[in-house]
Amino acid sequence: MSGLFSALGSLWTWLSTIFDPLCGPAGLFTVYSMFNPNTMLACGDTGWGDELAGGLKITIAVSVLTLPLGVIIGFFVALAQQSEEKSLRLAAGVFTTIFRGLPELLTLFIIYYGMQILLQSLLAKFGYDGPIEINAFAAGMCALAIVFSAYCSEVLLSAFKAIPKGQYEAGDALGFHRARTMRLIIVPQLVRISLPNLGNLWMNLLKDTSYVSIIGLADIIRQTGIAVRATKAPFTFYSIACLFYLTLAVISSIGLFYLDRWAKRAEVRR
Repeated sequence: MSGLFSALGSLWTWLSTIFDPLCGPAGLFTVYSMFNPNTMLACGDTGWGDELAGGLKITIAVSVLTLPLGVIIGFFVALAQQSEEKSLRLAAGVFTTIFRGLPELLTLFIIYYGMQILLQSLLAKFGYDGPIEINAFAAGMCALAIVFSAYCSEVLLSAFKAIPKGQYEAGDALGFHRARTMRLIIVPQLVRISLPNLGNLWMNLLKDTSYVSIIGLADIIRQTGIAVRATKAPFTFYSIACLFYLTLAVISSIGLFYLDRWAKRAEVRR
């Protein structure tokens, strides 16, 4: 089994290298360095292209993995906010108030350092007094997901309120259980109603990933900063970082446009 995972990892590494849009055989930085051999953007030991490409991959990975986690947490928080149980409504309200009120950077510090302190305290009870270091990627993803979910829950709560109660009654009339009514009737409408606002939250998430550079994760901002300090060419590298984020924003806007059109396909047919 370990051999299979090793082979799959090697295959993934090979594919990511071949199809790398920046440092692959036909990547932008690779082609550019062919005409400018001494460029700072060359891939490999002669330039910073591979570091910038790696930072872009980290930014995309954090964003893509944070999104579903944040949406799932936000969905259950939104359910709790409209629960008949008062304690659930109170807990959900406290959650959204705290994490919408705190700056994202402060939340990141609390998660990153707080998790270390918590684990050290728990392990100390079992006799382990060694140092504990939390994975920066996992901590950054968790912190961003919590913040995202706090805003996402408010978006989903508004969408829930926009769905007529008759939709729930229709599920009961068909003999559906509550979970089946939610899955087949409510959630599709929820997606269609909330998608524009969720798209805005996704755009904010792309920008908020820059905070993970503070805890040492090698994203676009951190790799750009290292390149600037080494080359003394801030305008060049910060301009490239801007292009990276703008490219991600444009691609996301196109994807959201088609996703929104797909979600509203039933309305178009009518």
